[in-house]
Amino acid sequence: MALSNNLTAVLNFIAFLCSVPIVASGIWLASQPDNECIHFVRWPVVLLGLLVLVVSLTGFVGAYWYKETLLAFYLCCMAILIALLLTLLVFAFVVTRPDGGYAVPGRGYREYRIEGFSSWLQGHIVDSKNWGAIRACLAESDVCSRLTRSYLTADQFFAGHISPLQSGCCKPPTVCGYSYVSPTTWVNPANPTGDPDCYNWSNEPNQLCYNCNSCRAGLLGNLRKEWRKASTFLIVAAVVLIFVYVVACCAFKNAQTEDLFRRYKQGWA
Repeated sequence: MALSNNLTAVLNFIAFLCSVPIVASGIWLASQPDNECIHFVRWPVVLLGLLVLVVSLTGFVGAYWYKETLLAFYLCCMAILIALLLTLLVFAFVVTRPDGGYAVPGRGYREYRIEGFSSWLQGHIVDSKNWGAIRACLAESDVCSRLTRSYLTADQFFAGHISPLQSGCCKPPTVCGYSYVSPTTWVNPANPTGDPDCYNWSNEPNQLCYNCNSCRAGLLGNLRKEWRKASTFLIVAAVVLIFVYVVACCAFKNAQTEDLFRRYKQGWA
């Protein structure tokens, strides 16, 4: 029984370690400029990681002092958390699978169309009900002002690999034919009817293209890119947690069998 309990304790410590990349991924996602303006997608991963941490510590205590109630609680809660993590990963993969980006000839960056993203992202992230607050938040951030410090010439800017958010919100669409003055100042559109966003562009720092559909698409492009990066770490953590959980279940069952056998022997002694 001691061997099974020690094994379960070690496994719970491994599960505790798995909570670290989950929490770190959540904090990284929450710290991104776009997620600072989308509050309800900032903390779910962090919360999930903290719950894994707490449940793992509970399982460790239960295994170390052999508290069957705590161990049973750990196994039940960990199964729920693993299911939630897998659900989150599948959901994130499905809603971020469509990519609204397209290459622009002669440019190092890509541009984005909102129609190219999933309907869920369009309807829940950048719908008209939420966009007013998100737009105001983006206008107050330094997302676009950073470009003026990073790119001094047109050639540098056109060859730059700017983020989807900057591509959509900080400049007009290339099809409009605006002439470059600075990363956030463009004049004399050669093709103002090329895209409805051409008329929404403004050189005012608090306006720019924040009212453009390309800005909404750029925000979704950023979200997609960030969630794809975070998912790599979350998938690894999920695989390890599943392995740990299966072995822990076997160890717990073995410990119960050993305890039952010990009581049986004592009854015949």
